[in-house]
Amino acid sequence: MVNFLNLKAINAQYREELVQACAEVIDSGWYIQGNYLNRFEQDYANWNGSGFCIGVANGLDALVLVLKAWKELGKLKAGDEVIVQANTYIASVLAITENDLVPVLVEPDPNTFNLNAATIEAALTERTKAILPVHLYGQVSPMPEIMVLADKYQLLVLEDCAQSHGAIVAGKKAGSWGHAAGFSFYPGKNLGALGDAGAITTDDAELASCLKALRNYGSHKKYENLYQGQNSRLDEIQAAMLSVKLKYLDAETAVRQKIAARYLEAIQNPLVQLPWLPSAEQHVWHLFVVKTTVRSALQQHLADRGIQTLIHYPIPPHKQQAYAEWNSMSLPVTEAIHEQVLSLPLDPTMTDSDIQAVIEAVNSFNR
Repeated sequence: MVNFLNLKAINAQYREELVQACAEVIDSGWYIQGNYLNRFEQDYANWNGSGFCIGVANGLDALVLVLKAWKELGKLKAGDEVIVQANTYIASVLAITENDLVPVLVEPDPNTFNLNAATIEAALTERTKAILPVHLYGQVSPMPEIMVLADKYQLLVLEDCAQSHGAIVAGKKAGSWGHAAGFSFYPGKNLGALGDAGAITTDDAELASCLKALRNYGSHKKYENLYQGQNSRLDEIQAAMLSVKLKYLDAETAVRQKIAARYLEAIQNPLVQLPWLPSAEQHVWHLFVVKTTVRSALQQHLADRGIQTLIHYPIPPHKQQAYAEWNSMSLPVTEAIHEQVLSLPLDPTMTDSDIQAVIEAVNSFNR
């Protein structure tokens, strides 16, 4: 059996350090907003090439809080439009509507599944105030072009980096391009905590200060509340776990890229469309996503051979009951993606025999 993702094996590599870090937090007697959070925030900001990192409870809160902060700082207001690709996970859209902003769903680039400058510019209106590029599956969006467009039209850019830790374009990492970025450290992410966790990166000191209050009930000082905030704090234990795992992230990414390179070279099946890769460093392979018009048959074929696969994602946001008002919307590129994508196993603990089993199983598929 080849598991889609073996989190137990991934974390077992660092078990001794993780247990020691956890014990240190327990013995410290300080469990919220302490030294371990401060250390992780500084380390992650440095690693990512950002001025500030603000730890929060999860990836969705990271996006929600940035948009909320921009409203508090007078940079956004209710009813403003935010452009986002229609094929993203629903969290990207939830963050927008949670702030009484208007998502403008646009079709993605059919090769990368990400936004591109042309589709953004075509969707602009006088109410457009922000762009939310999602670096889907681990491939960073064309941020140089997006930032040129943002500067031209004076738009805010919030990167959704939930799947793209360490992806690089033009020498800069995802999360260091926009005015702010949201990261998820959900256990299955390339940098995964041992529970829910997230962070925001930015170079904007005023925004960082506002966010530190918003995550803590709107308070910088106990019992004094500047904003109507919320409780979204990255706790000390998760921060300590992440500090351990951050040390190994670059090495794990390199392994992911080597596995993906093997897949790209060795999988040869006319029924299966492989991911498009403009440059090796631009993709950190959170997911290895293929496309096929016979997905159910391929998934069953792989399951019969002990290969576990997943679908990211079967239903696009505009077809969800949560957004019933959009259900009649037609977005054919997005809908085709959601009907045809299939994610193959890829994690840094896969053995050579696991990798070869996946390759052989895909190549042996026929109708």
